[in-house]
Amino acid sequence: MSTVVIEKVPVYEREEVKRGMRRLLSPLGGMAAFVKPGETVLLKPNLLAAKRPEQAVTTHPEVLRAVTELVLEAGGIPLVGDSPGVGGLARVAEKSGLAAVARETGAKLVEFEDPVELPNAGLFKRIALARPYLEADRVINLPKLKTHGMMTMTCAVKNLFGAVVGPEKAAWHLRAGEDRALFARILLEIYLLRKPELNIVDAIVAMEGDGPGSGDPRQVGLLLAGVNPVAVDVVAAHLLGIPDRLLFLEHAARKMGIDGAAIDGVTVLGCPVAEARIAGFKLPPTSDVQWGLPRFLARRIRNLVTSYPVPDADLCERCGICRDACPPGIIEMDGKTLHIDYGKCIRCFCCRELCPKGAMGVKEGLILRIIKKFI
Repeated sequence: MSTVVIEKVPVYEREEVKRGMRRLLSPLGGMAAFVKPGETVLLKPNLLAAKRPEQAVTTHPEVLRAVTELVLEAGGIPLVGDSPGVGGLARVAEKSGLAAVARETGAKLVEFEDPVELPNAGLFKRIALARPYLEADRVINLPKLKTHGMMTMTCAVKNLFGAVVGPEKAAWHLRAGEDRALFARILLEIYLLRKPELNIVDAIVAMEGDGPGSGDPRQVGLLLAGVNPVAVDVVAAHLLGIPDRLLFLEHAARKMGIDGAAIDGVTVLGCPVAEARIAGFKLPPTSDVQWGLPRFLARRIRNLVTSYPVPDADLCERCGICRDACPPGIIEMDGKTLHIDYGKCIRCFCCRELCPKGAMGVKEGLILRIIKKFI
């Protein structure tokens, strides 16, 4: 049985977060169970983009501070690294408040670069991950609990996708195409290549709705922790009330026989699940029904049975980030107008995820809208 701990922490007040972090890790043996003196400990937050802490896009600096201080107490050498979706690490860390925490605690910011290609026994035979991620003695994964347009939810397993260096992320999205089960398989194989020693979820303020970059902050008041990120994700999804049909990663994990992929295989400690559940959590509008249609037919009627990105001309500033981030390269700018080739769009919603102004909307196809009324 995998173990996940839930702890109530209502606000990002420094001492309260630190005390809550100690309570959270106590049933797991405390930080000393994961970090030994002299070990390098890579702290892997969610640093999607250069956003302020209160926007709930990135891991909150007080969560990073509490974990960093506990690592130092255990004698570890803390490093902070990620590969942001847009913008360099230094800029994103500065805007999100994490750079200040690194300076104040003595943690070192490390760029995720120099990809190392690893042989893989799974479906994908070679996967390249950042050298600092692979060479750290310990990895502590620090995801932010958020909705996600393509995968419904991003938490512990999805946060490890940040170990893929820069442009390689787009290549994996392109390879997966519209197949969410295939993308879930990619995420799980990345996790299995280099398992984090510990996963701590920042869910004090989560993101609902149009996540992971343009949703609404939602007060949740929780921290979660566990060794198995799949089990952590299963518990998080259970607390948010996400329907099983939309948990693409969990479905893939069950097919792969990965431990912790079902809620009845997880032991939950700390705050009782009944007290921690969050009612009315808004899911992303891009959580399509999975149709089971033959792929050749789905391609022909894709605009009727799926959601797809639509630019908002009033909000769009024509910065070109969506165009440059698009895995299949099917967004063009003509003067003040964005053009999307929907025949080649893979519905990964990277454009929507990375738009700094929330200017990429979503439209649901007619058949999708009709079917959703009956499910």
